Amino acid sequence: MAQENKQQQQQSKSASKMAAVLLESSEAVPAIVEEMVGRTGKFGEVTQVKARILQGRDRGKVMRRNVKGPVRLKDVLMLRETQIEARRLRTKISMGEKNAKIKR
Repeated sequence: MAQENKQQQQQSKSASKMAAVLLESSEAVPAIVEEMVGRTGKFGEVTQVKARILQGRDRGKVMRRNVKGPVRLKDVLMLRETQIEARRLRTKISMGEKNAKIKR
C-alpha cells in the first residue's frame, strides 16, 4: 500500500514537471488579423478581432481574440497559446461610429 502511494506521488510529480516543460518550451504562434469585431473593456481599450493562425498544430483555425493597443487588418499577432478563445461580445457595435446603435 505504501509503495503504491509512493509510485502515484512520483507519477504525479513527473507529470507536473512534463507539463511545466511543455509550457516553457512552447513558442509564440503567428496569426493574421482578418476581421475587427468590436471594442470591449470598461473604457473600450481592448479590440476584439478574428485572427487566422498561420503555424502550429492549429494552423488555419480562425479564433476570436482580445487585443490591447493599436491593431489593424492584416496585422500579425504573436499568440502564446491557441487553445483559449475570447468570449463573444454581447452587443453589436460597429467600429468607428460615434453614435453607434446597439443591435440585439
